Amino acid sequence: YSHVINGLKDIDPDLLVFYNYPKQIRASIYSTNMIESFNNVIKRKAKPKAEFPTEQSLDAFIGIQAMSYNDRYFNRIHKGFGQVQDTLESYFE
Repeated sequence: YSHVINGLKDIDPDLLVFYNYPKQIRASIYSTNMIESFNNVIKRKAKPKAEFPTEQSLDAFIGIQAMSYNDRYFNRIHKGFGQVQDTLESYFE
């Protein structure tokens, strides 16, 4: 499997940076579930409006939805993050 190993050596180091974090949170880091969930909220709430009169009104709508989403999940601790909170805080000191 030398061609596979050589291919792995050529990978940009930033691509696999999530391996530097504790194992408990890696799945949350590389998963897109939270992004997909937010996109579904936007689609569901924008559908009844069908058309926005200006680009600024669409930007404002998405901004309001993002702030609402952040407020709703502000105190939520994502899977695994509660177990390694001290470790993560030490990374950013």
